[in-house]
Amino acid sequence: MQVFRGILRRSLEASVLTIGNFDGVHLGHQGLLRMLVTRARALALPAVVLTFEPHPREYFSPSDAPARLASLREKLLLLAAAGVDRVHVCRFNAGLAAVSAQAFIDDLLVGGLGVRHLIIGDDFRFGARRQGDFKLLTEVGARRGFMVEAMPTLEQDTLRVSSSAVRAALALGDLTQAERLLGRPYSIAGRVVIGRKLGRTIGYPTANIQLKHRRPALTGVFAVGVEGLKGIQVAGVANVGVRPTIAEAQRPNLEVHLFDWAGDCYGAHLRVHFLHKLRDEMRFDSLQSLTAQISLDAEAARAWLALNPIQN
Repeated sequence: MQVFRGILRRSLEASVLTIGNFDGVHLGHQGLLRMLVTRARALALPAVVLTFEPHPREYFSPSDAPARLASLREKLLLLAAAGVDRVHVCRFNAGLAAVSAQAFIDDLLVGGLGVRHLIIGDDFRFGARRQGDFKLLTEVGARRGFMVEAMPTLEQDTLRVSSSAVRAALALGDLTQAERLLGRPYSIAGRVVIGRKLGRTIGYPTANIQLKHRRPALTGVFAVGVEGLKGIQVAGVANVGVRPTIAEAQRPNLEVHLFDWAGDCYGAHLRVHFLHKLRDEMRFDSLQSLTAQISLDAEAARAWLALNPIQN
């Protein structure tokens, strides 16, 4: 899959296109991407995704923007796995926010991306003040020679599948519901970085995984499966949060204690699959109390994983 930062002033070829943030690439996104790839193959054209970085809501209201479900790297990997041929990552800034709906179609979609067939979600809005919609795209497409197709809303047990619904499930610790909406267990991927190495001193060494965003979509202690070490998922117990007992209340951390693993994994790029929530994060009065709880968490994670073996 090819990845481009921005859009050419003039497209070199026609495309079958979809547009969106695709945060988490949930089942609704996956259905849209299947439509995209199917149409692209039928027309012998590339399947192209236009996405934005940062998320528009992060630009307009950074203090209360939604938690990210996936980093840009994770999103690109999921789009590649869905069969997308090319992704354009367009920087969302003041200039793009001010582009009128008509100019968005003329300059970006037709001029820059050579759209021949456009597939969008049925609630898609675009352009300055979100004035563009499906009706406008259809009208302009009829004049400019491109087809417009809407992907209907997908529901799972009467709940609309959306990134917001996934975030809500994760915030409640309902990993089963999140998995239903995503079609897979929720995961976070990142590189292992050097931490304080406190875990080694208390008998529970951890892999500290870099979080790209300051606010994760879930917090607490979890039984997990970890990819990226030896060809199979390694079982473990993970903590996501600010580690209040050791007074590091700034940036959230993801720490994983791997069961039956003794190797060095600094620099490795791991994917942590969250399988079962054990408890919320909490503050303990002493390091000894924390250590005792970690021991109980590890036992609880092992017990749950024994009854629910990881599928490799």
